[in-house]
Amino acid sequence: MVRPLGLPFDPIERAGQAWEQRFGPASAMRAATSVFRVQQILLARFDEALKPHRLTFARYEVLVLLTFSRTGELPLKVIGSRLMVHPTSVTNAIDRLVAAGYVERRPNPADGRGVLARITDPGRSVVEGATAALTSLDFGLGDVPEDERTVLFDILRKVRIGAGDVADPT
Repeated sequence: MVRPLGLPFDPIERAGQAWEQRFGPASAMRAATSVFRVQQILLARFDEALKPHRLTFARYEVLVLLTFSRTGELPLKVIGSRLMVHPTSVTNAIDRLVAAGYVERRPNPADGRGVLARITDPGRSVVEGATAALTSLDFGLGDVPEDERTVLFDILRKVRIGAGDVADPT
């Protein structure tokens, strides 16, 4: 877990002040550095909430995606695409989920080389408990009011659109 530092000053703000003296405007550096720090904080909160369920956030995401699918199963290639992760990461997550009994793997009849992952009943059960744990802490964003979460999403989405992560809806 990322331990709270409890510093009497904000090191990102202090770095921003030094940045401005040496390099110029620091708003982008401060914002980007804050995003990385918040990611560390959120992942630590997720890990703590998911640990009793023997899950990491990456494995939880796979189970949720399988839960959302019509049939409870998806090709590994689709899982990687939807979660925007490397195929090796998908394989590792599926291996761990199979070992835990949360997912079954089978050949994809529509693709001779492909593999399907199917969520099991224990997998569905663990998703329910893990989701309750994450939602009870507002996915780690309990310190941010609801209306500001929407603004935050919209701001971060601009970065994702600019990077070609998703298509521009306009």
